[in-house]
Amino acid sequence: MAATLTTLWSGELRAQMPNDAIYMPKGTVCIGTMYTHSSWNQYWENTLKRENLNIGTHTTQSVMVMPAIGITDRFNVILSLPYVWTKTSAGNLMGQKGIQDLGAWLKVKAVDVKGFSINGLAGLMIPLGNYVPDFLPMSIGLQCRVVSGRILANYTHPKTGIYVTAHGTYMWRSNINVDRDAYQADDRVYNTNEVKVPNAYDMGARIGILKQKWQTEIWAERNSCVNGDNIRRNDMPFPTNNMQATMVGWYGKFQPKALGVNARVGYVTNGLNMGQSTSYMVGVLYQFGVKKS
Repeated sequence: MAATLTTLWSGELRAQMPNDAIYMPKGTVCIGTMYTHSSWNQYWENTLKRENLNIGTHTTQSVMVMPAIGITDRFNVILSLPYVWTKTSAGNLMGQKGIQDLGAWLKVKAVDVKGFSINGLAGLMIPLGNYVPDFLPMSIGLQCRVVSGRILANYTHPKTGIYVTAHGTYMWRSNINVDRDAYQADDRVYNTNEVKVPNAYDMGARIGILKQKWQTEIWAERNSCVNGDNIRRNDMPFPTNNMQATMVGWYGKFQPKALGVNARVGYVTNGLNMGQSTSYMVGVLYQFGVKKS
């Protein structure tokens, strides 16, 4: 059996993400290449919102490749691999850069009745890069393995394309090892280099319009650790911290044929033990079919 790639110049062109109810048809692939820029100059140290002149403005940038693969019309596989780098505008903290974590999601449409669907996603993230997790806020990741489960409900009006989506996710995180013999967390000292990273959850809602060639939506999300401690006064963050954020933003996509573009902007309205960031993403989408002969 020989496989040939055929560009899809007609029919339904819908790039999908792990937070929507869009599926690639059987035998099609959509590859997204996305650049993301996020920056902040104020952060929450516990509940205290402050700035740090030794950091100035903190910036995280990334380039990510994300293929979405249609196994069947109701079962897709989504992969992601980002390259991330960080920097500050002041001080002497050195930024990190490198490949972060390989992500994979299995996405299935369990219920589909008259525009209403219930979707299940199972995810796995495995660190690939040899980056240092114990150097927040300059670290590009936490080096923990993550298993996640998500339930996503969606209703799309058949005639207008107006849709409402809500989701909830729970993330189980593995312990990590840091380059020190002891560390302080939860107001006590642990004489070990093994660190317990808190599990986390997220929930979000979206409302938008989905047409054959374009999509636009506004969204709100809440991300939070299940437990954890707080950043101590004038100290650096640590992987055991209880990081929380509420974000709002906009997402849009234009894909008239096989080639398309997408964009996303977001703003953190409030948080705990993290920066109040403004972020944007721009990407290029390319969809093609795989025919076997």
